[in-house]
Amino acid sequence: MSVTKNISIILRLEGLLVLILSLLVYAQYGSGWTLFAILFLVPDLSLFAYFSGPKIGAAVYNAAHSYIGALLLTGWGVLLGTPLVLALGIIWLAHIGFDRAMGYGLKSPEGFRFTHLGIIGKAR
Repeated sequence: MSVTKNISIILRLEGLLVLILSLLVYAQYGSGWTLFAILFLVPDLSLFAYFSGPKIGAAVYNAAHSYIGALLLTGWGVLLGTPLVLALGIIWLAHIGFDRAMGYGLKSPEGFRFTHLGIIGKAR
């Protein structure tokens, strides 16, 4: 999987912007920074799916690191007027933004190192 450096930079900046906006929105509408700190890394538990192989691992990881679920949860929190659901969605969005800003993209079934942002980790 090949991603040009310019495209990777744009996608990483996009992730950084999502992180910053999520933090600003959470500061206004969130449910406390303790909850944020406790739940921020929860989506990374999806890494355990890699014990079932790269195809299942990539599918579960991508489900936990796609903006689709996080945006749906956030929207649900807004529509229902449920502060906790809104906070969970914002935390999830912040996590995804952080990961993307750090260069961790959606995974390919080829293996964990292959992402939509390019190959991660040290070369073998």
